[in-house]
Amino acid sequence: MHSGRPTTPLTRARSRNGPHGVDTAWPKPPQEKRPDSRSMVMPLARGLSILSAFAPAKMWLTNQEIAQATGIPAPSALRLLRSLVVLGYLHHDTSSRKYALAPAALALGYAAVADPDVLRLASEEMRKFAEATDTYVLLGTRDRLDIIVLDTQRGSRAVLDLRLLPGVRMQIAYSLMGWALLAVLPEEERRYLQDQVENKAGGAWPPSIRRRMSEKIAQVHELGFGMLHGEWEPELACVATPVSIPGRPPLVLGCVGRTARMAQVRMEMELGPRLVATAQVLQERLPARR
Repeated sequence: MHSGRPTTPLTRARSRNGPHGVDTAWPKPPQEKRPDSRSMVMPLARGLSILSAFAPAKMWLTNQEIAQATGIPAPSALRLLRSLVVLGYLHHDTSSRKYALAPAALALGYAAVADPDVLRLASEEMRKFAEATDTYVLLGTRDRLDIIVLDTQRGSRAVLDLRLLPGVRMQIAYSLMGWALLAVLPEEERRYLQDQVENKAGGAWPPSIRRRMSEKIAQVHELGFGMLHGEWEPELACVATPVSIPGRPPLVLGCVGRTARMAQVRMEMELGPRLVATAQVLQERLPARR
């Protein structure tokens, strides 16, 4: 049953940095200006940085916007853009002087994330979970310091519609799904990513976020899942659990609902264990890659 209830002014204010502020903390770290040059082929790194500047909300970008987003000087960005157009990774609209991802770039992305076995089975199990719990369910994986959403399912009686699409990103450092995924990584890899997060944020890295990240990683180790109940968005509650399949990149499942219908005791006693059980189904039914 739909309530049709609009978001509050507070929710809309926080939503400027993410869809309804879901699963994201506050405040945001400053954008990274330049990649680390150690052990890097810089032209390649810059070219990939340009491709990563595009997003569902930023499908067309000018040279200046790309230079600002990546930290690459505009003349250098222009030379790289021309090469990417020639190679078929970008499309250039001469009338607007803007660029967009072309089929070659999209094919790379789909080849990386659209594992048909994973998406088919995960969508089926996510749909079952969403219908049984009246929640919004997400599946994500890591892309550098982000969680990229691969699929979403919404229960027909869920009282919110976040309208998240595959390709939407959440920062690992500032999201419950990011913290849950960190929890399943080997300690050395997790510490490396945490160091990268702190280096990227610089002086803007709040001690409260570092503490919350550690708490939620410990919670996942203890319970198998992490929870947020109105801590970042008063109206929203979130549960997340990692999915670890040998030979495949780690995945993370999350479910979101309104705090009014997801009491903390229900999250801990019902939704969390049920989400872990869904993750276990994926782990058991998806074959390992060798």
